[in-house]
Parts: sequence; C-alpha cells; structure tokens
Amino acid sequence: MDGRVYGLLGRKLGHSWSVPIHQALGCEDYRLIELEPEDLSAFLAREDIGGLNVTIPYKRDVMPHCDEIDEAARAIGSVNTIVRREGKLFAYNTDAAGFCYMARRAGISFTDRKTVILGSGGASLMAQAMVRQLGSREVAVISRSGEDNYETLSRHADADILVNATPVGMFPGNGDAPVDLDAFPALSGVLDLIYNPRRTALLQQAERLGLPRSDGLPMLVAQAVAAEEHFFDAPIPEDETERILDKLRREMTNLVLIGMPGSGKTTVGRALANLTGREAIDLDSRIEERAGRSIPEIFAREGEAAFRALERQAAEEAGRLTGKILLTGGGIVKDERNYAPLHQNGRIYHLVRPLNLLPTDGRPLSQGADLTAMWREREPLYRRFRDAQIDNTGTVTETARAIWRDFCEHSGAERP
Repeated sequence: MDGRVYGLLGRKLGHSWSVPIHQALGCEDYRLIELEPEDLSAFLAREDIGGLNVTIPYKRDVMPHCDEIDEAARAIGSVNTIVRREGKLFAYNTDAAGFCYMARRAGISFTDRKTVILGSGGASLMAQAMVRQLGSREVAVISRSGEDNYETLSRHADADILVNATPVGMFPGNGDAPVDLDAFPALSGVLDLIYNPRRTALLQQAERLGLPRSDGLPMLVAQAVAAEEHFFDAPIPEDETERILDKLRREMTNLVLIGMPGSGKTTVGRALANLTGREAIDLDSRIEERAGRSIPEIFAREGEAAFRALERQAAEEAGRLTGKILLTGGGIVKDERNYAPLHQNGRIYHLVRPLNLLPTDGRPLSQGADLTAMWREREPLYRRFRDAQIDNTGTVTETARAIWRDFCEHSGAERP
C-alpha cells in the first residue's frame, strides 16, 4: 500500500468482519484500531492517516476533529468514514448507502410506511435520516429513557417496518432480542443492523413470521465499498458488493450435521474437514470433556435430562462460532430450543441412512431400542431442523462432497 494507516476505529472490535471485507477490496493493510476515548484526539491528529471507518462509540465523537464534513453526513449527525487529503480530515457517512442497499436487496420499501427504529445512537441517526429520505410517512425512535421507550411500544403497534439499530443480540450476546415482534402485528419487514450472528433472535422470529428481512452484512459490505471509493478516489464495479458478500457468507456459515445415532455424522464430518480445511467440532466430545466422563456414564449416573441440559449448553456455545463444522448427537432435535443456536450461523444437513445399517454400540438410547419407533418420533423433528437432507448410503467421500456442493450453492449471498 502507500504506507498510510487504514482501518476500523472503535473501542471494542473483537466482533468485526471489516478487515476481510476491505482486504478483499484490495486494502491489504486495513486493520482494527481499538482506542479509549482519551486517545481519540491524538490519534486523529496523525498525519499518516489514509482512510478510516468509524464505529461504536465514536461516530459522533470524531466529528469535532474533522475539517470537512460531507453535507449528507452533517445532516445525519454522525460519520463513519474519514479520509486525510492534503493534511485535512474529510468525513462522510457511507452507512447511508449501505442501509439503502440492504433495504433494497431485502425487497423492503419505506414509501408511505410507518417505521419504528430501536435505539438512538449514531446508527439510529443514520437510519432515521435514510428512512425519511426513502419516504416513510412516520418515524418512531425507541430509546430506553425517551418518551417513546420499551414500556410504551403499544402506541406503535401499527408500525409497518422495524429497524434494530441497537447492539442487542450481537455476538457475544447471541440469543437476546430487543423486542418481541408480536408487539407489531402489522409489520411487513424487519432490518437488523447486526451482522454477527447472521440470524439474530429478532431475525429468527421474523423468519418464523414469514417477513421480508435482512441482517446487517449487506449494509456492512456496501458501505465498505463506498468507503474504499473515498479512500482511493476511484470507482469500484457494482458487482463487487455481491461478490464479497457471497464470499463472506460462505466463509462464515457453519455446516451443521444432524441425524440418527450411527448415521455417520462423525465420519462424514471428518471427511468434510479434510475436504474444506475447516475445523470439525463434535458436541458430544465437548460434553464429555466438560463432564469428565463418557456419555454412557452420564446417562447411567444422572439420566437423560442431565445429558440434554449439557447438550443444550454445548449447542449454544458452538452455535456462536462461525466457519466451522458442527457435529451433533442424534437426539439434539428433541429439544426445540437447540434449533435457534444451530440455525443462527449455520446451514443444517440431515444425514439419512437405512435403520438396519445404524450401529448401536456406545449409544445409550440405541442399545436394545426400537429404532423404528425412535425414527418415527424423531423424523418430524429432523425435518423441522434441517435445511437439506443428504443420503449417506454411498462412500464417506461421496457424502462429504454432496454436502459441500450443496453448501457452496446455497450458503452464499441468497436473499431471504
């Protein structure tokens, strides 16, 4: 590069995916820059700044340090992109372009719609400006202490579109939701600016309700493309946004294997790990490590309920990860609560093998069991969890390749 500093400026950035996005766009030196508030002024005075993105909590704090603020960014009241040119800091808000791209991509129109925006920080300011620009007839901003707050949501039950501009539900707070969508029976779309996890609890509820929706990754990629154009004063082809989005989706999505005990999840998972270079994580092995004893011993000493509690904990922890292969126990589908953590970052594959080919050794619930009855009980549950069914009667290599072909075809930048 040109020896100058490029990166994402914030306070805590462990969750960020900005580095791989900008590196994919050709900014190889892009890095994360974590600063405490008292260090902000000195850093922004550096003459070697090339281009910066700005995130929580500094989108407004950096503005007094900038020499020129783009008119649109000034109207929004926050900036997320800074470029040093000829000794001056120029500021922009490329989140605005990213937000419009995300909404358009999800098929969500704001024209003559009432919009509820959760949160009142810098991201909310941008969202408020953009939904008004895009034609919302009414905008309600929900904050913790304002006139419109989480105790008075009922006054906005007629909202058409909901935008989450809070960090509630973001990694590592997976599973939390800022609101229950049942409070808004008229909704026709949900946008969540969070991109990790891919499917927050809020978006999973929107999915169950069949609503048009999007996480924040399309916005993140689109705003990064716009920022890079400011960094280097050069246009970027439009199709780059979808190319990078597709690449990130595939890299970050987990492959999750479910199926009857003995259906080949562990063996196929190892083959997938060899094929893809991904780490395979066996949830049963994690349970045994935590408990300090084997699964048959857990069943014998403490019973199935104790094991299922450990299994749920393992699913919640592993489901927060990205870009892994998750191998589950045969009965993980018996607890509906395991679906959300596995689904949030994953594509779920149901391995199917004829019952007479299922081994039972070392499987407490299979030994002496009526596998036909077990299948009859679990098949609807597997169907509920799975995104795809994979036949596992061929070779292990054939099954692994079939899963990977499907994954490469369906894990990318599809639209909900």
